[in-house]
Order: sequence, then C-alpha cells, then structure tokens
Amino acid sequence: MTKTASGWRELSEPAKYRLYAQVTLLAAIASVTVFAGITVAGALWASATVAISGLASLAALLSRADLFAGSTPALRRWGLPVGAIALAVVWVSCAIAAELTTDTSGVVAVRATGFAATLFAAQSIVPFVRHRWWVLLGMSVATGAVLGATTGKVVQLMALTGLISGVLLSSTLLTRWGLQIVEELERAKTVEARLQVAEERLRFARDLHDVVGRSFSAIAVKSELAATLAKVGAHDRARTEMDEVRSVAVDSMKQMRALVRGYRDINLDGEVAGARSLLAAAGCRLAIEGDPSNVPARFHEVSAWVVREGTTNIVKHSTATSATMTLGKAGMSLRNNGVLASSHTSRDQSQQTGLRGLAERLTSVDAGLDTTSNRDGFLLEVHWNTA
Repeated sequence: MTKTASGWRELSEPAKYRLYAQVTLLAAIASVTVFAGITVAGALWASATVAISGLASLAALLSRADLFAGSTPALRRWGLPVGAIALAVVWVSCAIAAELTTDTSGVVAVRATGFAATLFAAQSIVPFVRHRWWVLLGMSVATGAVLGATTGKVVQLMALTGLISGVLLSSTLLTRWGLQIVEELERAKTVEARLQVAEERLRFARDLHDVVGRSFSAIAVKSELAATLAKVGAHDRARTEMDEVRSVAVDSMKQMRALVRGYRDINLDGEVAGARSLLAAAGCRLAIEGDPSNVPARFHEVSAWVVREGTTNIVKHSTATSATMTLGKAGMSLRNNGVLASSHTSRDQSQQTGLRGLAERLTSVDAGLDTTSNRDGFLLEVHWNTA
C-alpha cells in the first residue's frame, strides 16, 4: 500500500488524470458486469454470457489509443470490431431467447443479459460511431420493445435503458475529451519550451551579430586594404592598417567576452523572481520567507545557483503543488511537498548529478548542503559559514 501511495505521488498531474480516467472507465464496466452477474446468478449460461460481454466491452475500450495509449497494435485493429460483433450476437441471442423462453426465471436472466449487453455497447462501442445519439436512441427503443414485451414493461425499460446508456456514453465521451485536452496542453507546453529555446538562440545570434558583425566587416576591409597597400609598396600605411586590424580584433574579443559573460551572469534577485514564475507555470505555488538582502553579500551568487538547482529539481523530479523558500543570514532552504521520483530518505543527496555540482559550488565558499526526502516532501538546506 505504501509503494502504491508513493508511486501515485511520483506521477505528474497529467499522468494522474490519465490513470484516474482510465480506472473510472474500467470501473464502470466492472460495475455493470457485477450487477448483471448478481441478477443472473442462478443461470450459469447467463453468467458466462455477461462475463463474455464484459470482456468484449473491455477489449473495445482498450483498443482506443486515445483512451489507452499502451494498447497493442493487434488490439487497436481488432478490439473494437470484435467487441461490437460479440455484443451484437449476445443481444440478438437474448432477443430470440426472450421470445422462446416461457420460464419466469429464464426470462429474467435473458432480460438482464440483453440489458447488460446494451449498456456495454453504450459505453464502449457507440461513442466511436457516427450519429451516436441516434444509435443510442435506437438501441434503447429496441431493447425496451424486445426485452420489455415479455413482462409488459416496454416504456419503463426503454426509459431506463436510455437513461443509463446515456450516462455511460457521456462518461466515455467526456473522458476522451478530457484526455485530449490534457494531451494538447502537454504538447503546448513542449512547443512553448522549444520556442523559448529558439527565441533565446535567436536573441543570442542577434546580439552576437550586433556586437561583432561590424567589427568583422571592418577587419575584412582593412585587411584587404593593407594587402593592396603592401603590393604597391606603401608599407608604412599597410602597417598602420594592420595595427588598426589588431586593435579592432582585440576590441571584438573584449565585446564577445562581455556578451558571453552577460549571458552567464546569475543574480539572486533574478533567480528568486524566475523561480516564482517557473513554479507557478508548473502548477506549484512558491511562498518566500525572508528577502534576498538577508543573505550575506559574498553568498549571493552561490545562493542564486541554489535557487536555480532547487527549482529545476522541483519542476523535473517532483509532483509538488506548493513550495517554501527561506532566505536568512545563517542560511537558506527550499522545501516542497512532492517527493523526488529518484530520491531516498538519505541526507546525502549531493551524490546526484545536479546536487553534487551544487555541493561543490557551496564547498568552494565554505557553505554546507543538507537534503532530506520523506513522505512529506523534499527539503534542501544550505548553511552559511559566517564566522
């Protein structure tokens, strides 16, 4: 039970919804099977037929890749048509048996079996055909007219069949719609992330062009001019031009280093603001206790790396919905309520790749790192040595 709960917490929110939706559909099939089985418990043939109908309905649902992505190719190809044929055969057989059976208990078993076949079809077959609501209406009328005639309750059975079948049909349609929305949102997030990377690359390319493009053009022109002057014997002017080429090249290198340094610089205020924004986008609310100014100045850069690495861990490796960041003079901490998928209860989490690099940064400034993972979440603590 503990492993199951831990596995559930480690799932992402979309994965949790998929699992919940799939279990709900399967539970509906199981419920119809159980109730119908109880009704026909006295007739072995009817119990077997209900079980077969339930399996046919299950195969039809599992064949839908938009509901169960892990289904096999063979099941995707044959599950729905085989399930539809099986349920149709069961229903027709029950309709014929209802006309021929005179025994009261036999009539009840036939009605229950045919009724169950209709409900199975409403959930696993009808949602995926054209004009589904007209098909459902026809099924309800036919079920009431054929199976209800044996007891004189045609209208009542029509209404009951239509009501329950409509609920089952709607549940399947709503589940598929919800799963499609989740898939679209995940794709949108992936596309957004790729666009952000592409935009950053374009921005860097643009800045690089603006910074060194003109300098390279000047170097090319002056080099060509110096070569021409050297050919005609104007060596002094050629030497002057080459000195200018060297000066432009040195300036370009300085500008390029400054550009790269600007992209690599990191500051605590910016990382805290970025962490709040990133976690909010990931569905995790970040509460901040304290202020970046509380952190001693010489620890600002490394604490910014702590915020960045801690935020990355929450987004990539947890299912946290809330987090708390504490910034103080003696240290800082970042706690979240989602357990890392790959973590254990050990405090030596710095052996993991990202945290190991963070621990090395902290060691260089004489600071300590502790991590704790348990059922309540994950805690990253940093202690400054201000002595």
